[in-house]
Amino acid sequence: MRQRIRLRGWSVLFLSLLLSTKFAVAAEGFGAVTMPSKDVLLSFTQPGLIAAVNVAPGDRVQEGQNLVQQDSGIERVQLSLMEAQSRDTSQILASEASLAQKRVDLEKLQRAAARDAATELEVEHAKLNVRIAELSLQIAKLEHAQNQMKCKEARIRVARMALRSPIAGIVERVDVEAGESVNALADVVRVVRTAPLWIDVPVPLATGQQLTSGQKATIEFPDTPPAILEGRVVFVAAVADAASGTLRVRVETSNKAGRPAGEHVRVRFPAEQ
Repeated sequence: MRQRIRLRGWSVLFLSLLLSTKFAVAAEGFGAVTMPSKDVLLSFTQPGLIAAVNVAPGDRVQEGQNLVQQDSGIERVQLSLMEAQSRDTSQILASEASLAQKRVDLEKLQRAAARDAATELEVEHAKLNVRIAELSLQIAKLEHAQNQMKCKEARIRVARMALRSPIAGIVERVDVEAGESVNALADVVRVVRTAPLWIDVPVPLATGQQLTSGQKATIEFPDTPPAILEGRVVFVAAVADAASGTLRVRVETSNKAGRPAGEHVRVRFPAEQ
């Protein structure tokens, strides 16, 4: 009986030490590094000559803004030609007129054949001409549809020669200059958004399992004195890191002060304090 009590005492002591360690770690917070909430590296989808660079590092840009323009002179000429072809319906009109004439000729021959004034061979020949005219009209319509698709393709090609920002943010890097030739998929411009900031925090698995999206967090920045910002959990990973026994928790904080990404911070979750 005494032995059981002694063991129970050691269990209580061990649990107390475990809890005190846990609360000490939670009070100290979890180390992490801030990062942009958006970070895009832009490239052209086709090689070409850089005609204009419209931004510089540090510039604020809006979504859809033209950052870098490739020389599209030849492509625009081709587009104009294809636009003209896509609008041209003369071949369809000519085929329709020819078909109408062939049908009139067939009707005349059928009436003449009814009076024995035309042979059966002439009627069959007229029917064949109508069928050929119908096929010619179908071909003309198909070619017109193809011209419209080629025109659409040319518009897309010209549009892609203007490198537009997919986000509102800050230009972090520009890797090309006007007059320079670039290959397809080569790095051209990097744009980041640092408001809000994101922080991916590796927390112990037991702690991460208690956190949910929307839960509050505090972020301590290495200032003197330390700056404290409020944040919230926006994502809890579904897969833990087996090697470290941690779970990735993403915290978001507004960045009204315009702090740079990449700072070392301490993150605390009020529920763990």
